[in-house]
Amino acid sequence: VVKEIVDPSAKIVFKPNTADDPHKRKPDISKAKELLNWEPKVPLKEGLPLMVTDFRKRVMNDDN
Repeated sequence: VVKEIVDPSAKIVFKPNTADDPHKRKPDISKAKELLNWEPKVPLKEGLPLMVTDFRKRVMNDDN
């Protein structure tokens, strides 16, 4: 999904993790759903392009 939204022509390169790299990147939101009755408001495919645009503007100083 990320590649499709960011750059479908991008080549994915797998590199070894660093010692402090998290092993799991998919947060488990089941406790938030259960205890707080919380649900995400924005679907992944809708929110990811917004996050990418924001990331590019703030971190890479890119206006694309």
